[in-house]
Amino acid sequence: MLLIGIFVALVFVYGLVSRRLEGGYLTAPMLFTLAGMLVAFLLTPGLAMESGGQAFLTVAELTLVLLLFTDASHTNLRELRRDGMLSVRLLTTGMLLTIVLGGVFAWWLFPSLGLWYAAIVGAILAPTDAGLGQVIVNSPAVPERVRESLNVEAGLNDGLSVPFLLFFIALTGMQGFEASGMLLEYIIEQLGYGAVIGLLVGGVGGLLLASFSRLGWLAEDGEQMAILSLPIMALLVSEMVEASMFIAAFVAGLALQWRFRPASREDRFYGLLGEWLSHSVFFLFGLIALTALQSLEWRYVAYGLLSLTLIRIGPVLLALAGTALTMRQRLFMGWFGPRGLASIVLGLVFLEQHGQGEGVELVSQLVVVTVWLSVMLHGASASSGIRWLNRG
Repeated sequence: MLLIGIFVALVFVYGLVSRRLEGGYLTAPMLFTLAGMLVAFLLTPGLAMESGGQAFLTVAELTLVLLLFTDASHTNLRELRRDGMLSVRLLTTGMLLTIVLGGVFAWWLFPSLGLWYAAIVGAILAPTDAGLGQVIVNSPAVPERVRESLNVEAGLNDGLSVPFLLFFIALTGMQGFEASGMLLEYIIEQLGYGAVIGLLVGGVGGLLLASFSRLGWLAEDGEQMAILSLPIMALLVSEMVEASMFIAAFVAGLALQWRFRPASREDRFYGLLGEWLSHSVFFLFGLIALTALQSLEWRYVAYGLLSLTLIRIGPVLLALAGTALTMRQRLFMGWFGPRGLASIVLGLVFLEQHGQGEGVELVSQLVVVTVWLSVMLHGASASSGIRWLNRG
């Protein structure tokens, strides 16, 4: 309970000074990450994790489940066709090339990783974080099509990266072609069952919500509570059959739209509760990051910087080639692809499934260093980046 008590007190203090921090160079993810590092330093990292780390691991998974569901349920698939399908380009060509380049550079800098562990690094670090980019997506100084494209990309690429991560994790445990049957079984259980659960939970839930809404039985608060229950149902059923809770939650959010769309995007889960849970994940990340940053090598920093620049910006420029966007806008969108919540949680999922080992430790180091660099660099450059964009 010690760690939970410290975190709750930090949230209270942050709330007291939150207005003073708005629009500044210090973002909430930066502050909670640094606070976690300070607590780990004072308690020692081992004691910090033992005093409540497992509880935060559970919260991290729950947070991503809820955010995947919410982002999927509030994504208007028809809007993806606007502005030359910018979001679709980022989510297909952009994301696939990011995973490939991320894996290739990880393998090049760290040959001992092997192909599949390097690919895991690429998959974990491919998703972007809308929470870290809130200054960008909420700023009227940024063109609407740029803001909306980055927001939709961040809302969907975490769910789309999960199948790649699970696939690569499965391949690390397979030896030769004789294991193809085991791999197929794993894919069906994790992805297939997860998708079916999501379709059933979201589809049936949406049908019932629409029916009771027409009857006039659905109050606004009751609607929100009912919707919030759906991803939890998907999570619990997935755990029972050993399916992917993330795939189930993401598909459930999409399936909900079959018969029912939430009344307002402003009332979605990612409000106060979502921010509170996200802060807890960055606090947990700070506890973990201190140990990783104490044993830095130049190659870790080099990979992190490559991940935030060439590995991200190159695919974005290629994906947006031929669009009406200016080069300055494309470079801006390439830089502001911060790595945050999704990468942290996917990294934790990988650790839970793989335990210990040289490859596992190396993957963890690369993910922690890259996310830490992103939290700090993207947070500090948001305001100046907007000014740079408007000079063009």
